[in-house]
Amino acid sequence: MSITHLVTHSGGFHADELLSSVILTRLFPEAELVRSRDAGWITPGPGKIIYDVGRAYDVAAGIFDHHQRPNPLRPDGQPYSSFGLIWAEYGRAYLRALEVPEADLDAIHASFDDSFVLPIDQMDNGAMEPSVAGPLSGLTLPVLLETLKPAFDDRSPDADDAAFLAALPVARAFVEASVRGKAAKARAELLVAQAITAAGEGRILELPMGMPFRSGVEKAGADHLLFVIHPRDRDWALTTIRKSGDSFESRADLPEAWAGLTDAALETASGVPGAKFCHNARFIAVASTREAILRMAELAVAEAA
Repeated sequence: MSITHLVTHSGGFHADELLSSVILTRLFPEAELVRSRDAGWITPGPGKIIYDVGRAYDVAAGIFDHHQRPNPLRPDGQPYSSFGLIWAEYGRAYLRALEVPEADLDAIHASFDDSFVLPIDQMDNGAMEPSVAGPLSGLTLPVLLETLKPAFDDRSPDADDAAFLAALPVARAFVEASVRGKAAKARAELLVAQAITAAGEGRILELPMGMPFRSGVEKAGADHLLFVIHPRDRDWALTTIRKSGDSFESRADLPEAWAGLTDAALETASGVPGAKFCHNARFIAVASTREAILRMAELAVAEAA
């Protein structure tokens, strides 16, 4: 069946139906987005997907509301918002539309659901207090999106609809950036795994470019690795590996004698021609060539032993 109308409620909006609209407008770009509480619109019928309104959840009928009793629950008993319901039904198709590789589809669908969709569901249902989101709870995505609503005393007839349509590309940017990041992480983990195999029992991991590597190192159980090297635009970088995502502490630091030095001073301290920079905190160094950065990494390994 061809989808001709995407229907959600009129009036003020929340993050769940706004983010649902991001998914649906990508999948059904020719469909008209309708914001209404008129019974004729919010009653299931051919060509319609109805969400966050209608007090029913029926995938076959194309209606995805969560305000009714009993309300739809996840397998673990947590409540859905309309965003969670839409993601459960259309998330994989959305990821395919963003050209996520099929091999990564299920993992990214689950990861996005857990890290992005579930918190929206919880906050929309009052199952998570904003304060639980941390000291910057005023900057959570639902709060930020709702700042795009019109002012309370703007009573112009199209104020809510205009604000909703203006907020839609903002919400889309957040969703697509998150998906791109998760897809990039999956690509990086594959490259890191290949590099770990090449490194063998060595302590230095050489990557073909800068990329997020810690999760790939942890997934591979490569506890023997101490440092990472990779090319940049005009030089090479040497970085440490953090012990965990919750800590700035590294498995091993770069030599203390290099801290804060640049150019000739660093060349003298390290004995490596081409050494260019070492951060004062000793978590990154730079050299002009692969040979120079590899030598610096070898010296760092020797000192850490």
